[in-house]
Amino acid sequence: MKLIFIRHGDPDYEHDTLTEKGIREAALLGERVRDWKVDELYVSCLGRARKTAEPVEAALNRKGIVLDWLQEFRGRIDAKRGYGDGYPWDFAPAFWTGIPELYDKETWYRAEIMQKNGDLPSVEEVYLETCEKLDGLLAAYGCRREKGYYRVEPGNDKTIVLVCHMAITFVMLSHLLGISFPALVHGMFLPPTSVTVVGSEEMEPGIASFRCQCMGDVWHLRKNGEPVSDKGYFGELFRE
Repeated sequence: MKLIFIRHGDPDYEHDTLTEKGIREAALLGERVRDWKVDELYVSCLGRARKTAEPVEAALNRKGIVLDWLQEFRGRIDAKRGYGDGYPWDFAPAFWTGIPELYDKETWYRAEIMQKNGDLPSVEEVYLETCEKLDGLLAAYGCRREKGYYRVEPGNDKTIVLVCHMAITFVMLSHLLGISFPALVHGMFLPPTSVTVVGSEEMEPGIASFRCQCMGDVWHLRKNGEPVSDKGYFGELFRE
Protein backbone atom coordinates (compact mmCIF):
# COMPACT_ATOMS: atom_id res chain seq x y z
CA MET A 1 0.00 0.00 0.00
CA LYS A 2 0.99 3.60 -0.40
CA LEU A 3 0.72 6.47 2.07
CA ILE A 4 0.88 9.97 0.62
CA PHE A 5 1.54 12.72 3.15
CA ILE A 6 0.78 16.31 2.13
CA ARG A 7 1.83 19.27 4.23
CA HIS A 8 -0.62 22.18 4.38
CA GLY A 9 -0.05 25.27 2.24
CA ASP A 10 1.83 28.43 3.21
CA PRO A 11 0.33 29.10 6.65
CA ASP A 12 -1.22 32.01 8.43
CA TYR A 13 -0.55 30.54 11.85
CA GLU A 14 -2.19 33.41 13.74
CA HIS A 15 -5.59 32.70 12.16
CA ASP A 16 -4.99 28.98 11.47
CA THR A 17 -5.64 29.29 7.76
CA LEU A 18 -3.65 29.89 4.56
CA THR A 19 -2.03 33.02 3.24
CA GLU A 20 -2.89 34.19 -0.26
CA LYS A 21 0.21 32.35 -1.40
CA GLY A 22 -0.95 29.24 0.42
CA ILE A 23 -4.28 29.38 -1.39
CA ARG A 24 -2.45 29.53 -4.74
CA GLU A 25 -0.27 26.59 -3.70
CA ALA A 26 -3.31 24.53 -2.70
CA ALA A 27 -4.98 25.23 -6.04
CA LEU A 28 -1.92 23.94 -7.89
CA LEU A 29 -1.86 20.90 -5.62
CA GLY A 30 -5.46 20.23 -6.58
CA GLU A 31 -4.46 20.17 -10.24
CA ARG A 32 -1.65 17.73 -9.45
CA VAL A 33 -3.82 15.16 -7.69
CA ARG A 34 -6.63 15.17 -10.25
CA ASP A 35 -5.59 11.86 -11.85
CA TRP A 36 -4.49 10.10 -8.68
CA LYS A 37 -6.20 6.81 -7.85
CA VAL A 38 -6.97 7.27 -4.16
CA ASP A 39 -8.87 4.91 -1.88
CA GLU A 40 -9.31 7.37 0.99
CA LEU A 41 -8.46 10.90 2.01
CA TYR A 42 -7.77 11.90 5.62
CA VAL A 43 -7.37 15.46 6.87
CA SER A 44 -6.13 17.13 10.04
CA CYS A 45 -8.77 19.01 12.04
CA LEU A 46 -6.78 22.27 11.95
CA GLY A 47 -7.90 25.06 9.65
CA ARG A 48 -4.76 25.37 7.55
CA ALA A 49 -4.89 21.67 6.66
CA ARG A 50 -8.62 21.68 5.96
CA LYS A 51 -8.23 24.73 3.70
CA THR A 52 -5.42 22.97 1.83
CA ALA A 53 -7.60 19.89 1.42
CA GLU A 54 -10.46 21.74 -0.28
CA PRO A 55 -8.96 21.70 -3.82
CA VAL A 56 -7.81 18.11 -3.24
CA GLU A 57 -11.35 17.07 -2.29
CA ALA A 58 -12.73 18.80 -5.37
CA ALA A 59 -10.16 17.18 -7.66
CA LEU A 60 -10.72 13.70 -6.23
CA ASN A 61 -14.47 14.18 -5.93
CA ARG A 62 -14.47 12.91 -2.35
CA LYS A 63 -14.82 14.45 1.08
CA GLY A 64 -11.87 14.03 3.38
CA ILE A 65 -12.29 12.26 6.71
CA VAL A 66 -11.21 14.58 9.51
CA LEU A 67 -8.98 12.98 12.16
CA ASP A 68 -8.10 14.95 15.28
CA TRP A 69 -4.86 13.01 15.85
CA LEU A 70 -3.49 14.26 12.52
CA GLN A 71 -3.26 17.79 13.93
CA GLU A 72 0.21 19.20 14.50
CA PHE A 73 2.18 17.24 17.11
CA ARG A 74 0.81 18.25 20.53
CA GLY A 75 3.59 16.98 22.79
CA ARG A 76 5.30 19.82 24.67
CA ILE A 77 8.40 20.27 26.79
CA ASP A 78 9.64 23.02 29.10
CA ALA A 79 9.42 26.21 27.03
CA LYS A 80 12.78 27.35 28.41
CA ARG A 81 14.47 24.33 26.82
CA GLY A 82 12.41 23.97 23.66
CA TYR A 83 11.63 26.29 20.78
CA GLY A 84 8.80 28.81 20.98
CA ASP A 85 6.02 27.43 23.16
CA GLY A 86 7.87 24.28 24.14
CA TYR A 87 7.89 22.56 20.76
CA PRO A 88 10.10 19.44 20.94
CA TRP A 89 11.94 20.29 17.73
CA ASP A 90 14.05 23.09 16.21
CA PHE A 91 16.79 22.61 18.80
CA ALA A 92 20.14 24.29 18.16
CA PRO A 93 22.53 21.83 16.45
CA ALA A 94 25.21 22.11 19.12
CA PHE A 95 22.59 21.19 21.73
CA TRP A 96 20.59 18.26 20.37
CA THR A 97 23.49 16.48 18.63
CA GLY A 98 25.14 16.13 22.04
CA ILE A 99 22.29 13.97 23.37
CA PRO A 100 22.85 10.38 22.13
CA GLU A 101 19.34 9.22 23.11
CA LEU A 102 17.79 11.55 20.55
CA TYR A 103 19.28 9.48 17.72
CA ASP A 104 17.71 6.24 18.96
CA LYS A 105 14.27 5.33 17.63
CA GLU A 106 13.42 3.53 20.89
CA THR A 107 14.70 6.11 23.40
CA TRP A 108 14.37 9.60 21.87
CA TYR A 109 10.98 10.33 23.45
CA ARG A 110 12.25 9.21 26.87
CA ALA A 111 15.27 11.53 26.86
CA GLU A 112 15.42 14.00 29.74
CA ILE A 113 14.83 16.99 27.41
CA MET A 114 11.56 15.43 26.25
CA GLN A 115 10.00 14.98 29.68
CA LYS A 116 6.51 16.18 30.56
CA ASN A 117 5.95 19.90 31.20
CA GLY A 118 3.29 20.33 33.85
CA ASP A 119 -0.24 19.63 32.60
CA LEU A 120 0.68 19.88 28.91
CA PRO A 121 0.55 16.66 26.84
CA SER A 122 3.86 14.83 27.07
CA VAL A 123 5.95 13.97 24.05
CA GLU A 124 5.93 10.28 24.96
CA GLU A 125 2.17 9.96 25.40
CA VAL A 126 1.35 11.84 22.18
CA TYR A 127 3.99 9.93 20.19
CA LEU A 128 2.74 6.54 21.38
CA GLU A 129 -0.87 7.60 20.80
CA THR A 130 -0.02 8.69 17.24
CA CYS A 131 1.74 5.38 16.54
CA GLU A 132 -1.27 3.46 17.86
CA LYS A 133 -3.73 5.51 15.80
CA LEU A 134 -1.63 5.15 12.64
CA ASP A 135 -1.29 1.41 13.10
CA GLY A 136 -5.03 1.15 13.69
CA LEU A 137 -5.65 2.98 10.44
CA LEU A 138 -3.28 0.71 8.53
CA ALA A 139 -4.82 -2.39 10.08
CA ALA A 140 -8.18 -1.36 8.61
CA TYR A 141 -6.53 -1.75 5.19
CA GLY A 142 -5.04 -5.16 5.95
CA CYS A 143 -1.61 -3.99 7.06
CA ARG A 144 -0.92 -5.03 10.66
CA ARG A 145 2.12 -4.07 12.71
CA GLU A 146 4.25 -6.88 14.13
CA LYS A 147 7.35 -5.64 15.96
CA GLY A 148 9.19 -3.45 13.46
CA TYR A 149 7.48 -4.71 10.31
CA TYR A 150 3.96 -5.30 8.97
CA ARG A 151 1.99 -8.37 7.95
CA VAL A 152 -0.05 -7.54 4.89
CA GLU A 153 -2.99 -9.30 3.34
CA PRO A 154 -2.84 -10.39 -0.34
CA GLY A 155 -3.88 -7.66 -2.75
CA ASN A 156 -2.96 -4.93 -0.31
CA ASP A 157 -2.57 -2.17 -2.88
CA LYS A 158 -4.55 0.68 -1.32
CA THR A 159 -3.47 4.31 -1.62
CA ILE A 160 -4.42 6.73 1.14
CA VAL A 161 -3.69 10.44 1.35
CA LEU A 162 -3.15 12.34 4.59
CA VAL A 163 -3.25 16.16 4.56
CA CYS A 164 -1.61 17.35 7.74
CA HIS A 165 1.52 19.09 9.07
CA MET A 166 5.30 18.82 8.98
CA ALA A 167 6.11 17.67 12.52
CA ILE A 168 3.28 15.13 12.77
CA THR A 169 4.35 13.73 9.38
CA PHE A 170 7.88 13.23 10.69
CA VAL A 171 6.43 11.56 13.81
CA MET A 172 4.59 9.07 11.60
CA LEU A 173 7.61 8.56 9.36
CA SER A 174 9.70 7.93 12.47
CA HIS A 175 7.39 5.06 13.36
CA LEU A 176 7.10 3.67 9.83
CA LEU A 177 10.78 3.91 8.86
CA GLY A 178 12.43 3.20 12.23
CA ILE A 179 14.28 6.53 12.40
CA SER A 180 14.17 8.80 15.43
CA PHE A 181 11.92 11.84 15.17
CA PRO A 182 14.67 14.34 16.16
CA ALA A 183 16.94 12.98 13.42
CA LEU A 184 14.19 13.35 10.83
CA VAL A 185 12.81 16.73 11.87
CA HIS A 186 16.28 18.29 12.12
CA GLY A 187 17.64 16.62 9.00
CA MET A 188 14.72 16.94 6.57
CA PHE A 189 12.36 19.69 5.40
CA LEU A 190 8.87 19.42 3.95
CA PRO A 191 7.83 22.62 2.12
CA PRO A 192 4.19 23.74 2.22
CA THR A 193 1.96 21.57 -0.05
CA SER A 194 4.85 19.15 -0.56
CA VAL A 195 4.14 15.50 -1.30
CA THR A 196 5.86 12.64 0.51
CA VAL A 197 5.20 9.04 -0.54
CA VAL A 198 6.03 5.85 1.35
CA GLY A 199 5.08 2.40 0.16
CA SER A 200 4.93 -1.04 1.72
CA GLU A 201 7.59 -3.29 0.23
CA GLU A 202 7.32 -7.09 0.43
CA MET A 203 10.71 -8.76 0.16
CA GLU A 204 8.96 -11.96 1.23
CA PRO A 205 5.25 -12.67 0.71
CA GLY A 206 2.97 -11.19 3.33
CA ILE A 207 5.75 -9.43 5.28
CA ALA A 208 6.48 -5.79 4.50
CA SER A 209 8.27 -2.71 5.66
CA PHE A 210 7.70 0.85 4.53
CA ARG A 211 10.16 2.59 2.24
CA CYS A 212 10.22 6.23 1.19
CA GLN A 213 9.70 6.80 -2.54
CA CYS A 214 9.88 10.59 -2.48
CA MET A 215 10.00 13.27 0.20
CA GLY A 216 8.96 16.91 0.12
CA ASP A 217 8.24 16.98 -3.62
CA VAL A 218 6.86 20.28 -4.96
CA TRP A 219 7.02 19.94 -8.74
CA HIS A 220 3.43 21.24 -8.98
CA LEU A 221 4.76 24.58 -7.69
CA ARG A 222 7.98 24.66 -9.69
CA LYS A 223 6.39 23.84 -13.04
CA ASN A 224 3.88 26.67 -12.57
CA GLY A 225 6.40 29.27 -11.43
CA GLU A 226 5.10 29.45 -7.85
CA PRO A 227 8.03 30.00 -5.44
CA VAL A 228 8.56 27.31 -2.84
CA SER A 229 7.71 28.57 0.65
CA ASP A 230 10.41 28.39 3.32
CA LYS A 231 8.01 28.31 6.29
CA GLY A 232 9.64 26.10 8.90
CA TYR A 233 13.14 26.39 7.41
CA PHE A 234 15.89 28.50 8.97
CA GLY A 235 18.25 28.79 6.00
CA GLU A 236 18.01 29.68 2.32
CA LEU A 237 16.18 27.26 0.03
CA PHE A 238 17.63 26.10 -3.27
CA ARG A 239 15.57 27.74 -5.98
CA GLU A 240 15.65 26.88 -9.68
